[in-house]
This record gives sequence, structure tokens and C-alpha cells, in this order.
Amino acid sequence: MESTLARMTDAPALDKIADPLSKGIRRAYEAAGPAGQRAKNAAHGVWLGHPLHPVFTDIPIGAWTTALAMDAAADGDPGMHRAATFAMGVGLAGAAGAAVTGLTDWSETQGESKRLGLVHGLLNIAATTLMAAAWLQRRRNHRATGRACAWTGLAIAAGSAYLGGHLVFDQRIGVTHATEEVPDGYLAVAGSDELADNTMMCVRAGDAHVLLVRQHGTVHALAHACAHLGGPLSEGTLNDGSVVCPWHGSEFRLEDGRVLNGPSTHDQPRYEVRERGGRIEVKA
Repeated sequence: MESTLARMTDAPALDKIADPLSKGIRRAYEAAGPAGQRAKNAAHGVWLGHPLHPVFTDIPIGAWTTALAMDAAADGDPGMHRAATFAMGVGLAGAAGAAVTGLTDWSETQGESKRLGLVHGLLNIAATTLMAAAWLQRRRNHRATGRACAWTGLAIAAGSAYLGGHLVFDQRIGVTHATEEVPDGYLAVAGSDELADNTMMCVRAGDAHVLLVRQHGTVHALAHACAHLGGPLSEGTLNDGSVVCPWHGSEFRLEDGRVLNGPSTHDQPRYEVRERGGRIEVKA
């Protein structure tokens, strides 16, 4: 299986589909202005504190599995057949939500993750199309055809779910990338005169990388690697009260690391910071 996944992610031809599609998704949100940004944040799950996509993915898998289980146990009971058809419809509604949130998250990935995510999405489209066909066939009392479409669709959906798990647990999509810890107790990391007002810099605190920002005379310290995919925040844009990641545009409040705009759904870890004896010191 690993060799198969490696061939998928090492196929630059997929970029010819993935790159224009991801750019189109981002531009669609951008074209809607502030309302589009709010919708994008909602689809990412910024309000939830973790990606919204996994919440929706449980609905079609669960509903479709339930539908096929009821169908297998129906034994000619028309009520069970109707319940199975209804469950398929619930799964289709959940699949629509999973598609919107999944595409939004996927549009902010890159490289191997973007290619594998494209295959994941195409498989989901195939599975959903088959399930929609199954639902229509059952509504027309063509149960045998509907059953064949449904079982095939569920098998494809299971394969796609495996790829989704690989994206999370191997590629770490949707998982915070800002996990470094500084040692206990305050640690001097820079001279006060090295950090001018309205500037930022990356420093080392033990084994951790820390973003230092001085703004309006106050020094702030956040984890340097963006929680979304590890982008270097010191190379991003410093706004009044926030910093924007240079890779995918996640915006974090300097005061407490709160995520203001996605794609990150995780707050940026914040460190305690003080100035003593002409040195800037930080601690976890």
C-alpha cells in the first residue's frame, strides 16, 4: 500500500488538475470579500477549534453503512427498505457538507498532500455519484440495481477514507504544526536592542523556535512554526495586532495567539515574555 501511495504522490501530472482547481476555490472565496472570508473560516472550522471536515465525513459513512445493514436484514419488509433508502439520503446530505469543507481545506495544501487529497476527493465523488444513483434506483423500486450501486459506492468510500486517514496521520493535514516547547523558567533569547518597534524576528529558546514581535512598545512571543502547516511566521506580514503566515495566510492575534483567519483552525501557542537587564526572556 505504501508503494501505491508513493506512486500517487509522485505524479506531477496530477498538478495540472490540482493547481488550477485549488486556485479557483481560493479565488471564489476572495471574490466575495469579507463575507467570503467569514464563509471560508466557517468551512475550515475556525469557530470550532479544529477542522470541520471530519465532522461531516462521519455522516455519509455511518448513514450508508446503516442503510446497507438495514437492507440486508429487511427480508422483504417494505418498511425496512424505506428506512434504508432514507438513510442513503441522509448520507448524501452529509456528503455535500463533507465536499464543501474538504475542498476548502484541500485548497490550502501543497505538494504530496495536494496530490493525494485530489485522489481522495475524486474517489469521494465516485462514491457519492454511485450512492446518488442507488438512491434514485431505489426510489423507482429498482432495488437490485440500487443495491449493486450502493455496495460499490460504499467500497470506494472506504478506500477513500483510508486515504483521508493517511492525510491526517502521515501528512498531518488538520493537525497543529506548532508543538515545540521551551524549557521551564525564563530563558534569555535576544537583546532588547535587537528588536525594534513594529518588527519581528525568529529566535531559539532551547530546541524551540520562537517568534518575537515588538509592537507599540510591547513584546509578544508566539511559536514560530504556523499551526496550519508549519510556515515561518517571521517571514510573514505584521499587521496592527496580528501576524499573517506567508504560506497560506493564516492570521493570529499577537496578544494571545488566537486564530483570526484560517486556514488554521488551531490557535498559535503563546509564550510568556519579559525584558530584564537589556535582554528579552521567554518561558512556556
